[in-house]
Amino acid sequence: MNKKPPTSARPKSKRLSPEDRRQEFIRKATEFFADEGFNGGTRELARRLGVTQPLLYRYFPSKDDLIEEVYKKVYLEPLESGWEKRLMDRSRPIRERLCEFYNAYTDAIFTRIWLRIYLFSGLKGLEINRAYVNVVRDKILTRIVRECRAAADLPAQKPTAAELEMAWVFHGGIFYYGIRKYIYEASVLEDKDKMIADAVDVYLASFTRIAEPRRLSRRSDRLQLAGED
Repeated sequence: MNKKPPTSARPKSKRLSPEDRRQEFIRKATEFFADEGFNGGTRELARRLGVTQPLLYRYFPSKDDLIEEVYKKVYLEPLESGWEKRLMDRSRPIRERLCEFYNAYTDAIFTRIWLRIYLFSGLKGLEINRAYVNVVRDKILTRIVRECRAAADLPAQKPTAAELEMAWVFHGGIFYYGIRKYIYEASVLEDKDKMIADAVDVYLASFTRIAEPRRLSRRSDRLQLAGED
């Protein structure tokens, strides 16, 4: 009597630890919000995750708690890599620092998921969008203005409203390149490094033109004080 060949046992799926499962929920929730926006309910989200709604609530007591975790994962973690601190390395030319920073920054945010979540949260009026705008202002643009002032031999001080607005225009132009490419799927200059370098050159030229009278005035004041001594 012929014996049937032994059937191979079906491999057991690896049981996720609570923390691994939590991170998996955040990852899939990020994809869900990027596709559906923030109007999608937790019932549909649980179905997308392949779990029950009560299990989802065990990890995240409310939808707002889950959105907060998505915000940390998508918005804040990329800024924790430390590359924005390179902006303050004054041993290197300011142009070089700005180009390096924006190449690293856009590598982090120029994805379909990041940009769609940013736009959806803005349209929904969620706090995470407003919070990120403050992060950009305080951690990026304020530093850029401060370093540009130092490079232009201007005194250290809190950026003026006009200086911050000019930095926003510069930053927004680079950001909109990502919107056109990854959201609108429009034709853009494929050499992202060149786009950034050109934007940096325009910004620095504008900053220098505005700063020059102040720099000359400061130099004149110093010379006058030296003459009095």
